Amino acid sequence: MRQNNLSPNPGSKRSRKRVGRGNSSGHGTYSGRGLKGQKSRAGYRIRPGFEGGQLPLIKRLPQKRGFVNIFRTEYSIVNLDKLNSFESGSEVTPKKLVAAGLVKSLRQPIKILAGGELSHPFVVRANKFSAAARAKIEAAGGKVEEVEHAGQTE
Repeated sequence: MRQNNLSPNPGSKRSRKRVGRGNSSGHGTYSGRGLKGQKSRAGYRIRPGFEGGQLPLIKRLPQKRGFVNIFRTEYSIVNLDKLNSFESGSEVTPKKLVAAGLVKSLRQPIKILAGGELSHPFVVRANKFSAAARAKIEAAGGKVEEVEHAGQTE
């Protein structure tokens, strides 16, 4: 047996359908697209989920679609246990938090959350505090000061 004697099994290979090559080919005139209408035109394509003008499923189920509030304020959060790296009685300001690497930048306002415990008192300046964080700071003998986000200063 040689390579020039090999051939595929009969019926396993089919030639491509060549449409629009005259009526004698069997695929002439309308080229298998039927008569008029959107589907017969060149460049026909409908977007995924289109239901012929009926209200699509994705719009009929709003709870599945979700909602994004474009006016939401994103905070950089810092837990209380991270503040223990500062000295006792020191002022903790947004700039010092950035310098210590607890916050990446001052673009977002900073919110202090009540995760963990404080070992010594601080004067903490930030844009927002959770109620539990405020209570823990004051219970440790510290002080809480809210500052404006625009033009963060020490």
